[in-house]
Formats: sequence, structure tokens, C-alpha cells
Amino acid sequence: MRVLHACSELYPLLKTGGLADVLGALPAAQIAAGADVRLLMPGFPALMKGIGETSLVAEQETFAGKITLRYGTYNGVGIYLIDAPHLYDRPGSPYHDGAQHEYADNYKRFALLGWVACELACAIDPYWQPEIVHAHDWHAGLAGAYLAARGYPARSVFTVHNLAYQGQFSARHLHELHLPSHFMQPDGLEFYGQISYLKAGLYYADMITAVSPTYAKEITQSEYGFGMENLLEQRQYHGKLTGILNGVDYQIWNPLTDPLLPENYHPRKMAGKAACKAALQYQQALTVTPDAPLFGVVSRLSSQKGLDLLLESLPKLLELGGQLVLLGSGDTHLQDAWLDMAKQYPKQIAVHIGYDEALAHNIIGAADVILVPSRFEPCGLTQLYGLKYGTLPLVRYTGGLADTVIDCSLENLADKLATGFIFRDSQVNELNDAIRRVFALWAEPVKWRRVQRQAMAMDFSWDIAAEKYLTMYQHLS
Repeated sequence: MRVLHACSELYPLLKTGGLADVLGALPAAQIAAGADVRLLMPGFPALMKGIGETSLVAEQETFAGKITLRYGTYNGVGIYLIDAPHLYDRPGSPYHDGAQHEYADNYKRFALLGWVACELACAIDPYWQPEIVHAHDWHAGLAGAYLAARGYPARSVFTVHNLAYQGQFSARHLHELHLPSHFMQPDGLEFYGQISYLKAGLYYADMITAVSPTYAKEITQSEYGFGMENLLEQRQYHGKLTGILNGVDYQIWNPLTDPLLPENYHPRKMAGKAACKAALQYQQALTVTPDAPLFGVVSRLSSQKGLDLLLESLPKLLELGGQLVLLGSGDTHLQDAWLDMAKQYPKQIAVHIGYDEALAHNIIGAADVILVPSRFEPCGLTQLYGLKYGTLPLVRYTGGLADTVIDCSLENLADKLATGFIFRDSQVNELNDAIRRVFALWAEPVKWRRVQRQAMAMDFSWDIAAEKYLTMYQHLS
């Protein structure tokens, strides 16, 4: 089966979030399962440089100017690149400039991604045409619309990684995008008078997937649907919405082999984790002690991620004797507030604004608890990394967090099922209660180590997800 993934990020070449991790692992897992899989991506500088040598597939005039379609390989996966320097050769983020302003021509830059995906289905490459076009998030949302406009030369799948990001643009651009005018209606890609690339993906795809089973249910509710809940409820009713949990690339995230850790370890030999903890405490100028539970945060700093809620719970965490290391960036007021806390408590809190892959691995390898207090979380990967590293997740019961963490309730502890700590509502008292339960288990080292081993035994490998996607594709074709 020939599958084309249309996407905008790829780990490790270009990453702003979990989307890159998914596309860095899922295609290879699908190839290993027997599929013929390729990627289509905009020719961002990091991708052009990282993929290196490419061959010419086609040159075309498009609504977004002249483009060259190139083909190369990276880590054994074939990748088409849309070489259009006037659109993509810009420093920094794929989506906005250094001042965090979205590029004014984003509507063209990402419409082109969907358009070229459709062109590949229509044989722009005479040697390879996809049977399935699998588009990811709003950036590739128009792929389904272009396929519909051309009579569905391939089946289409659209994956929602985060419904909050919708790709909305002025309706005046529709005539530029070579889409039929009648698509601009509620039964189409119109959303409150604008073009929504996300809605196009949801409306025109043959199948919608969300990145966890619980998130697939949540997004049909107004609390999580961001205005798309009615459409998603309809599509679910007709069997066109499902949830497939993201996986983990255990070649990258494995404490036994991780080259970024000062010492490696495994479930039956945890001395290396203690060494990682001491090293991180020393590097971050925290009190070096094995006795204080070390909490880690690797996250975007936003209200979605519950980082404001966690700030309110910090006094309880510190009062009980905990330490915390945070890595992330996001809302300016949250960044400032976290930096202020680190100044007030330099021996208990360390904060790094930005992203550093090596530090992320070190935090997850060294910490005793990884905090993911999200208000909503489509899948979440951080808690999955935490499980593998014996860093017990403390999470809110939502989305993929609910699907992957088993609470340290008395029953689950007795049945030897527990892998972490869960709180239900986004309330400070609920989070405080969960933090207290961390300290209660921490006071019983034998039980703590048993829960660590249970967490580390969980398997969220991409092989499982790859097989589920391939089964779904077969039902479409």
C-alpha cells in the first residue's frame, strides 16, 4: 500500500512540538510493517539542508508561484520537498517570524502543501502515486479539499494532533487557492466567515483520526471541540472518527541506551538513575540529595499545559520538601513568573526558558516525577517518556494522559498495576492532593521501586500504532 504523509515537521531536523516526533517515527514503523510510505514537506531550510542530495521530480507554475518538487531520503524514508525559496526560505520558525507574528502569506504557504499532495495523487511523479494521502494538522488540511475537487484520486486521512490550532484565513483568499467557490459554505471549509484549513481536513477526509482514543471522544464535546464539536460528532456517528494512540521511538527514548544521559540504567539496575539525578541537581545548582523527590517539567508554558496551575501548587511542593527543574518556553507572563520562583528558591527550583533536547533527556532521566498537569492533552509524549525512564508521571485525567497512566490508587497498588498519579479537575486543591500522594509513596521506597518497574514495563512502541493505521487504510481502499 502506497501512503503519502503530508506534514510540516520532522524530528530531528525540524521540531516545534510533538508533531515532529510522530512523523520522525510513524513512517519508518509503517515501512517495517510492509507499507510503501513517503513524506511530503515544505522546503524549509532545515529540511533542505538535513536531507541533502535530492533529485528533480517536477517543475510547475502554481497559484503560489513557481515551485520545484524534489525527492530525497532521510533515515530510510523517502521525502518529497516543495522547493520554493520565496515561500519557505526564512529563518526561524516555519510559522512565524522572530517577533512571533504569523507570516502574512501562510495561507499560500500551507495551501500549497495540500495542493502538491493532491498533485502527487494525480501522478505528478509518474513513478509513484499514493493510494492514501494522510494529512497532519491544519498545515496539510486542504489536501482533502483538493482531492475532493479532483474527484478523489486517492483516499484521504486527516489526523488531529491538536484541535486548538485551526489555520483560519480570510475568505478573500479562496479565489487564489484554486478551490471551487461552492466549497466556501458551512458544509465545506467555511468557519464563521473564514476559511478554516483544519475544518477542511475534518470535513473532506475519508477518515479522521485523533492521537488518542480519549481525545477522539473529547473533541466531540464543546469543552474540547473549539467550535468543531458538532461536525466531529456527525463524523463520529458515521464511523469516520477514531483514536489511535501515538507511540514512542524507543531507539531514541530508552534509558538503557540513551547517549545523552550521564549514566544508563534499566529496571533491575537503577543506580544509573540515581547518578543522573545527582548530576542534574549539581548542574542546576540545586541541593544535591537523594532524599528530596525531584519533579521535572518539559513543556510549552501555556494555560493549556496547566503551567499556571502548577505555579499555584509550587508552595505545597516546596513545603513538602520537593525540588523542580523546568524546561520550556511560551507565554511571557508564565516565563517571567517561573523565573521569579527560581530566583526566590534557587536551591529547590531551576528554570530554563527555551528548548534543549539534551537537557530534556537529562530531566526525564534524572527526575523522580514528570509533571503534565494539562487542561487538555491530545496524546502527550512526555508522560510516555517518563514511564520508560521510571520517572513517574503526575498528570490530569484528559486525552492521551488518561489512556496511558494508571493511578497509584490503593486498589491499583495492590493489584500491581499503578504507574503514576492522576488528578481529575484543573483545581489547585486537586493538584495539591496528587502532590501529597507522591510524597506518601516516596516515603515507602519498596513500593516506589515497584511502581517504577511497572511503569518501565509499559509498551507504547510505534509498531502497535503503525499496524492500527495500516488496518484503517485497508478498510478505506
